[in-house]
Amino acid sequence: MNIVTSIAFILGIVIVGILPFPVLYWFSNFLGFILHRIARYRRGVVESNLAMCFPEFDGNHRKRVVKYFYRNLSDNILEGVKVFTMGQRQVLKRHKLLNPELVLPYLNDGISVIGVTGHYANWEWGSLSASLQIQTNVIAFYKKINNPFVDRLVRKSRAKYGTTLVTLHNTSEAFEANVSKPSIFLMAADQRTIRKSLHKAYRVNFFNRETPFLHGPEKYSRLYNIPVIYIDIQRVKRGFYEITLSVLADDPKTLPDGEITKRYAQKLEEIIRAKPQDWLWSHKRWKAI
Repeated sequence: MNIVTSIAFILGIVIVGILPFPVLYWFSNFLGFILHRIARYRRGVVESNLAMCFPEFDGNHRKRVVKYFYRNLSDNILEGVKVFTMGQRQVLKRHKLLNPELVLPYLNDGISVIGVTGHYANWEWGSLSASLQIQTNVIAFYKKINNPFVDRLVRKSRAKYGTTLVTLHNTSEAFEANVSKPSIFLMAADQRTIRKSLHKAYRVNFFNRETPFLHGPEKYSRLYNIPVIYIDIQRVKRGFYEITLSVLADDPKTLPDGEITKRYAQKLEEIIRAKPQDWLWSHKRWKAI
């Protein structure tokens, strides 16, 4: 099975790699339609999550959000494959950081930071664009892929411009080895907390319901007293994104326990409410509560 998956993955990289971006998005429209209407990929989860979080939406409004969610999902899938063949100029043109000056004073003073974001718009290109736009040590955490060959390909591709990819299981070791030099630790902490880790999770109000959030950003920012920066990624048009940084916590140890996670959840919800179709609604976000 791993061999079949590996061959299919390589073929996907080759095919998507030769497609011009306008053709890529024509194909994305088709893939989005398949996922939405034919395969109905996690459609029940998507519709249930939206109904819980946006009870004020009427039926037509919710249908539009669902439709464009699947287009966002298909764009992310294909852009995630396209990244294997994207050059530096394309990455910088299409995933542009607007205010790097917000984080530079910390790094220039030898202070590391944690950059948090969500599974919103195109978070995948961040591991490439960050190290191109800010000249420092960049560590991005990711969930290891079961297929070893595909995992190696993904790590090599995401690290080709200087970012170091680290599996979630090695988070503690990565902080211990890198925090003393000016580094940016990239974390997407809005995944569903698995049941065996619920005792570690921070429970905060998120879309008017108690929601467990992953403990990583809070834990390591307080442990090493390093600032937490929110990374807001917005789609300007298809294939083009702009990134704005904002400070969530400047001096974590002075804050009450759980406050950083609360601020993170509030910021993420604010962004999602402004453009709900760009979040990953297919996550079973509240299943383990």
